[in-house]
Amino acid sequence: MKKATLAVLSIAAILTLAAWAVDVSGTWIMSRPGRDGQMMDSEITIAQEGNKIKVTMPGFRGGDPITSDGTIEGNAIAWKVVRQGPQGEMVIEYKGTVDGATMKGTMSMMEREIEWTAKKK
Repeated sequence: MKKATLAVLSIAAILTLAAWAVDVSGTWIMSRPGRDGQMMDSEITIAQEGNKIKVTMPGFRGGDPITSDGTIEGNAIAWKVVRQGPQGEMVIEYKGTVDGATMKGTMSMMEREIEWTAKKK
């Protein structure tokens, strides 16, 4: 009996934590420095279901949009993009925090880390 009660309480706790996840659904304007240091803006769309997210971003050099999966845990957001470039496959990992209608974080690629910000549209 104690095990069943503990199991029910554990499931309830997990569902409560998932409900506390920030809602990031919608369109965001992401800003990051380009190769020349000038800030570049791009529109990203995030669909959220619980703590799972699907991020749609512009394609490489104007190509087809890229969609990737990620997570939102509390106010921590993360997703990974795999792009095909001239030198082959490139993996970009995005990690950040959400604060209301703004986000900020870093994107890691090819042993470099670049800061980004985003504002909900």
